[in-house]
Amino acid sequence: MISWRKHYRQTLIAIGLLLSTSASIYGQDGDPKNGEKLFKANCTACHALDKQVVGPPLKGVVERVKTEGGVDTAWLHKWIKNNKELRASGDKYANEIFEKYNKTEMQLFPNLSDKDIDDILAFTTNPPAPEEPKKDAGTATATDAAQAAPANNTTTSVVIISLLAIAALLVWILIKLRQLVKLGQSEDLAGLNATRVKSFSEIYAKYHYVGKGLIAILALLATYGIWNWIMWIGVYKGYKPEQPIYFSHKIHAGEQKIDCQLCHSSAKYGKVSEIPSMNVCMNCHRTISEYGANDYMEPGKDKAFYDGEIKKIYAATGWDPEKQQYTGKTQPVEWTRIHNMPDFVYFNHSQHVVAGEQAIINSFNKKNPNNKIDVVCKACHGKIDTMNVVQMANDFTMGWCIECHRTTEVDMNNGYNKEYFKNLHDKLKKQYPKDGGKITVDAIGGLECGKCHY
Repeated sequence: MISWRKHYRQTLIAIGLLLSTSASIYGQDGDPKNGEKLFKANCTACHALDKQVVGPPLKGVVERVKTEGGVDTAWLHKWIKNNKELRASGDKYANEIFEKYNKTEMQLFPNLSDKDIDDILAFTTNPPAPEEPKKDAGTATATDAAQAAPANNTTTSVVIISLLAIAALLVWILIKLRQLVKLGQSEDLAGLNATRVKSFSEIYAKYHYVGKGLIAILALLATYGIWNWIMWIGVYKGYKPEQPIYFSHKIHAGEQKIDCQLCHSSAKYGKVSEIPSMNVCMNCHRTISEYGANDYMEPGKDKAFYDGEIKKIYAATGWDPEKQQYTGKTQPVEWTRIHNMPDFVYFNHSQHVVAGEQAIINSFNKKNPNNKIDVVCKACHGKIDTMNVVQMANDFTMGWCIECHRTTEVDMNNGYNKEYFKNLHDKLKKQYPKDGGKITVDAIGGLECGKCHY
């Protein structure tokens, strides 16, 4: 009897251990939702669930390591927290993985608790179903408009037919009225009509002074129109060409808060703000190979469209996302330039972005209290972080630049201006007494021809 009870107790203990080990192996004791957050925060730079990025795909990793290496979640805990230490201990499977993936060092995560790792493994075992992509009001409006199009077309056809019928009726009435007038004319009225002026030449001969005056006025208006047209040649405000690779500043600078100068680095240090090379794009898109389902999408575009544009980046740089290496076969990207100063105009980005940054921001916000900016780039290029397709936001004419120089106050207290203009302060304040002696850019040479034309 005692022996039976002893074996029964041992059997229960064995079953309990087996169940707990099984639950641990398959990651069922973790929280998949919390694991998804931890996965995105710690793992997505090198891993995806269903494909290789820098490291292997992690979907079903618990079962995979059990099948391949005969290890359990305890091994995975050691690997995630400090894979370097695990390899140094001589662990065969750890070193096999290291060799298999080109001896790429995996980041250490000693900060993750056992509960955190269990949550991540639960997510890789049973990932929650993806949410439907967000669509803004514009998408819904476009869909509704598409559905309502047949009804609108029918209504338009009815209106056009009705208008044509009314026009035909009016023509018929006019013809009948003309016939009635002819029938009612007397002989005296007919004689009077015979003496009336019936040609333009007769009218001009009778009123030639008035005609010459009108011709002179029309000539002046035509001259003004031609002059105005000539003055606006080369002014392309609102110009927004289609680019060979779709790039949304609203997503990158707006939604993701990427600093302008991370890509346009020479704007701060050089004359020209260059178009970033494709290698700059690959700093992020080497690991971001597809568009997130829950991110912002422009109306009329879906995830497949954005994924296709990322593939264009890979084709341009010669990147093979499957092998995670460059093939050496690159393709040039023929970007369409939007902002292009004439050759006879000198404009230095660094002078405005560095020396004039705060002065330009303050001046713009003072003139536009309901449309303030936080980055100096927006003063000229507009709210670039709200544009899906970049467009020319201002005129960029000589008059537009001069007006800015006349209204932008110079900070005479910063280190450079305070030293460089120390002997001119009193003179400038007397020469430009407006607004209590405030000095604008035009006072320090901002209107000199040689500053911009050389």
